[in-house]
Amino acid sequence: MNVVEIENVTKTFGRHVAVNNLTLGVPKGSIYGFIGPNGSGKTTTLRMIMRIYHPDAGSGAIRVLGETESAAANDRVGYLPEERGLYKKMKVRDILRFYAELKCCKDFKDRVGEWLARLDLSAWADKKVETLSKGMAQKVQFISAVIADPELVILDEPFSGLDPVNAEVLREAVLDLRRRGATVIFSTHDMGMAEKMCDFIFMIFQGNKVLDGTLESIQNRYGRDTIRVQVDGNGFDPRAIPGVEKVSDFGRLQELRMTSGTDSQDVLAELMRRGRVTHFELARPSLHDIFIRIAGPEASDGETPAATEAAYA
Repeated sequence: MNVVEIENVTKTFGRHVAVNNLTLGVPKGSIYGFIGPNGSGKTTTLRMIMRIYHPDAGSGAIRVLGETESAAANDRVGYLPEERGLYKKMKVRDILRFYAELKCCKDFKDRVGEWLARLDLSAWADKKVETLSKGMAQKVQFISAVIADPELVILDEPFSGLDPVNAEVLREAVLDLRRRGATVIFSTHDMGMAEKMCDFIFMIFQGNKVLDGTLESIQNRYGRDTIRVQVDGNGFDPRAIPGVEKVSDFGRLQELRMTSGTDSQDVLAELMRRGRVTHFELARPSLHDIFIRIAGPEASDGETPAATEAAYA
């Protein structure tokens, strides 16, 4: 069963096509990650799911929790927008009660206290929002999105700007929402977070769907063409090794992408001639690497959005 179903939806702003003929299904109880460069259509898609934007007339349909009518499922959906915004003169406890009452949540008093304690905000409950740090305010806005225990939670860049400690607290809160039966959609630029958390990953690029599936299915499509190595040498350039197409240097480790048909053992032999190999791993490409292949500078010489989308049609 899909909680969200998008069928052949297009959204344009003047001559700009923000989302092009998109079809997508979000399974119930999943964590579904939206990735893509800035301006690719992620937020536009999320806003159409929320009925903030409407698809172009005649372009298709969007169903949310089985409903197609605007605002029909609103009380069952929680939304954290990319542009944060809270009433700065209100106290934290009061603003959370306000959002809970908007969603017709009856036992909000207990829930407000529980969430404040969980996100380490109890001491700030009676402080005005304007006194909070950016990270604290972001956690308050997250609580406002989930305080009514929604069936569907939509989070637009929820981890942006958070320090590692608060990002971990929020990550655990998101996972707990899923454990309790909620479906979570979140957009992110953090490929590591998407890899670790998401049951399904959707990538949109220049308005077109280019990836959609589990991480494993996406990685399998690209094969095992990546070698992670660490070599104690004299600063040699791995690009000089036959069969190495691209090198991503991370300092301690390097990722080498091989051309089709290259034997990894031949690459290893060449590396050993140049220095002491302390780490050698044949691996599937990371989500970060796949993202760069599609959206990075090299994309103009490689896979096009249309060609990638066709693989998922």
